[in-house]
Amino acid sequence: LRARLYELEREKQQAELDATRRSQIGLGGRAEKIRTYNFPENRITDHRIKLTTHQLDRVLQGELDEFTGALSAEERRRALGE
Repeated sequence: LRARLYELEREKQQAELDATRRSQIGLGGRAEKIRTYNFPENRITDHRIKLTTHQLDRVLQGELDEFTGALSAEERRRALGE
């Protein structure tokens, strides 16, 4: 009886750990992508904040102000909404 109870508890803990890990990692599908880089159109899109710019070359050179500003604003908006 102890062995069965121990096994049930261990399975429960493992299931909780697996669920936590899945929620952190995600499934890796295309719907979870953060950014799209389109080199032929010189376009970059950040899907989290729905920001698109046609300055991919400048972003790759380190000019990230537009994206960091938008990400900070979205983070503040979410923090105030909670």
